[in-house]
Amino acid sequence: MLDMIRYSFLTKIKKRDLVFWPLIFPFVLGTAMYFSIGQMEEADFETVRAALVREAEQGNVEGEDSGKEIFPIFLESLEEDSDLILTEEMTGQEAEEALENGEIDGIYYDGTDPSLTVSASGFPQSILQMVLESYMEGKETLEDVAALHPEGFAAAVRSMEDHGDVVEQVSLGGKTTDGTAQLFYALLGMACLYGCFIGYSSAMEIQANLSPLAARRCAGPVHRLSLVVTEILVSFGIHFVNMLLLLAYMKFVLKLEFAGSYVEMLPVVLMGSMIGVTMGMFITSVGKMGEGVKIGIMVGASMALSFCAGLMNPDIKNAVDRSIPLLNRVNPAALISDALYCLNVYDAPERYAQDMMILAGLCVLLTAGTFLIIRRERYVSI
Repeated sequence: MLDMIRYSFLTKIKKRDLVFWPLIFPFVLGTAMYFSIGQMEEADFETVRAALVREAEQGNVEGEDSGKEIFPIFLESLEEDSDLILTEEMTGQEAEEALENGEIDGIYYDGTDPSLTVSASGFPQSILQMVLESYMEGKETLEDVAALHPEGFAAAVRSMEDHGDVVEQVSLGGKTTDGTAQLFYALLGMACLYGCFIGYSSAMEIQANLSPLAARRCAGPVHRLSLVVTEILVSFGIHFVNMLLLLAYMKFVLKLEFAGSYVEMLPVVLMGSMIGVTMGMFITSVGKMGEGVKIGIMVGASMALSFCAGLMNPDIKNAVDRSIPLLNRVNPAALISDALYCLNVYDAPERYAQDMMILAGLCVLLTAGTFLIIRRERYVSI
């Protein structure tokens, strides 16, 4: 069997398509995702621009400087504490012209009840609306305090002057969550499933009606089970090395937020590599369809499963979990992604163990199915 393993290995590493799709393509896609969305949380959003138009009637709150309006003071304080917005005083006509030309995102009109005018809807306009609502809520609170508990007015003003972040998003396990992490977990799931191309090559070499090499191998005295096991071991070994390189690249080169250690994630990619290889062998062994059809089925199945796992949008996985929960419980890409999430985001050993057991069960079923299909094949002539 050692000679069979060696010859099978040498045959596979010489095929360029077995190097590109399972190894190079995930590297390229992961790099593209990293530079496009992987650093979104570290990126600084562009400051929202607004004009401030003063009106004749202005309201003051007792205890404030009577020479200044409350709303402009609020905006000045917000600008000093953060780069969220930048306001500039203009006349009404100047502000309208700037808004029409796209130089600003909105116009604040100062007065007893400040108002906001925008010409579009989007992220900057939402920020301006949130700032106005925050001011109005704070104003109502201060007015209530001044009327009911005037002795606490100064303390209330000081407590509302802090515009810093007071909430940190963390998981139940205490690890900080990253909204883009799910995309990279799903990418690892897709890369594992791309081992189906290596499994496809293995199945082509042990079915006599698919290639001349397979015909010669099947004519020999070697048991079919030995052929299947040999091809699975070689294909799995090659793809597992691919996944080790990809995981190391994502964790140590791209430095993605993988809180779990490299060693902790190895069992997941090991089982994922086996799933990809056995899936490819099983699909290739079924039916008498042509080579192009089987490759199309593998590509379609891999991408569909990865889509349901949240590769294109993390919300897709959540929607599938709510609408069709059973689907992602047998979806290998979703199981791989979920197992990595258990390790890196929240501590859920029971769910992690469940994911790994389901993956192992799928491996056994696909391997057994491949062997049963191949062992029943009989050829009158090749």
